[in-house]
Amino acid sequence: MKIQESAENYLEAIYVLKKEKDQIRSIDIVRHLEFTKPSVSRAVNLLKTNGYITIDKEGWIELTETGMEIAHKVYERHSFVSAWLTAIGVPADVAAEDACRIEHALSDITFEKVKEFVRNVGEAE
Repeated sequence: MKIQESAENYLEAIYVLKKEKDQIRSIDIVRHLEFTKPSVSRAVNLLKTNGYITIDKEGWIELTETGMEIAHKVYERHSFVSAWLTAIGVPADVAAEDACRIEHALSDITFEKVKEFVRNVGEAE
């Protein structure tokens, strides 16, 4: 399933926030991403409409199974690429920014081959 990069970024942010604390609301996303409340509100509503999140009566946000799958995939890519770039000498802040762009551009097969290659290089050393 292919979704927009911005939706992937929001889902990843929700995933990261949920790892930090059990319950989150839109305001937590606003603070985390440093976006405006109206922008986050619109995005959250779209994520809900498209079935990636649920929002209860109190405003607590939960990832649906589909939302969780996408969020986990994007988070894994970001974490792996960021760590890999840092390991080859890219400054951590630059690696994180570059990973954020790269994570969306790689196909599943390319990402798996990059992971395989990096692991094989690490084992050969």
